[in-house]
Amino acid sequence: MSPSRLAALLLSITSPILTMPAAAESWIVRTDLWGNPTFSTLTIGHAGNDISGDLDGDRIAGKGGRDRMTLTATDEKGRVSTYNLRLRGSELTGIADMPDTNDPAARASHAVTGWRVPEQGSGGPRTVEFVPSDYSNSWNADRRPVLVVWPGDTIHTTTIDSGGVDEQGKTRALFGNPQTGPFFVAGAQPGDTLAVHIRKLKLNRNWADSLDAVVGRALGTSLVPEAGKLGAPVKWLLDREAGRARPEKADGALAGYSVPVRPMLGGLAVAPGFGLPAISTGDTGRFGGNMDFPEVAEGNIVYLPVQQPGALLYFGDAHALQGDGETTQYALETSMDVTVTVEVIKGRAVSMPRVESPTQIMVLGQGGAIDEALKSASTGMIQWLRQDYGMTLSQAAQVLGTAVRYSVPNLAGRSVGVAARIDKAFLPAAK
Repeated sequence: MSPSRLAALLLSITSPILTMPAAAESWIVRTDLWGNPTFSTLTIGHAGNDISGDLDGDRIAGKGGRDRMTLTATDEKGRVSTYNLRLRGSELTGIADMPDTNDPAARASHAVTGWRVPEQGSGGPRTVEFVPSDYSNSWNADRRPVLVVWPGDTIHTTTIDSGGVDEQGKTRALFGNPQTGPFFVAGAQPGDTLAVHIRKLKLNRNWADSLDAVVGRALGTSLVPEAGKLGAPVKWLLDREAGRARPEKADGALAGYSVPVRPMLGGLAVAPGFGLPAISTGDTGRFGGNMDFPEVAEGNIVYLPVQQPGALLYFGDAHALQGDGETTQYALETSMDVTVTVEVIKGRAVSMPRVESPTQIMVLGQGGAIDEALKSASTGMIQWLRQDYGMTLSQAAQVLGTAVRYSVPNLAGRSVGVAARIDKAFLPAAK
């Protein structure tokens, strides 16, 4: 299969999967294209030593035994790539001989590695307990999954705070929003949507860290000189039984000040698509990221566009509470117990993160400036109304003009987030 076709598949196409024998195997194949990794799903079946199957929509044929496979992949234009692979348990290594990306008459060899996706157990959806041993400071397609799950499975795990500190006060990772994951969701392919049902977010320690700062985007020029003296750390005490937070050293006008907590995940993302490098967990994109949207909260569903095989779900940067904008630069940063259920919506792609609550639909637009983020949020909401509610552009415009509300979830990051939201009570039944 040519690299250009492979890249296109990874970015935008939901590939047809050929009908396979009952004992079909699934492998994730990593091909190193001149230092650029690309990931494919190989599905094969054995009939004796004969192998047939599918590689991201390209027909596979070949021979193999217990420790070796030689496969040919033929794309829709008749171009052939050959894979000579060595198997060691659930790992594979080898070489792919592929058409050159610029000269159809030439060939190029690329190193290949991969791993076998374990078979799904019997008994249907399960709840999996996962204890993290390390964390990621990037949204990265090239990081090996920490766990394989299937649609319908529920994950119960923990996150650490944005500074890398766990519930015991121990530093476990580098500061900068370290994330738990990635979790590989079997069957998720580019062109699908991953739905993350946030079942439970539970505070697991009695304090949170914040600052007394005001971010520059929220600050008028008259206050800049005085605000330049801010930025001191503020420790907040979390009363988990009462569900409230208060500054540890509150005095004066803040004596007795407390607020009800509302746990949320500041970071939630799938791996970015082909051609994108690993992206800092401080950043955002259409894959999600450091969205800092308070509605990424218990009881809601987050929809993200799958851009890599298995989606590769990350989450972290837990907040006990955050006002819109995260104007103090840090919210109430803490650690958390997290329970989520994953679902794959096959063949339906969303262009940017969506959030659904029991009463609202919400789209998060992101950009380098407020107006860019606002345009993105509005466009995403119109797409949702047209895609799921059957509206014309004229009809969607009328709904926006009478029912949309905007909020500014994030002012503290390198990009700005604007959320568009509509009450479901104003909408017809979804298709």
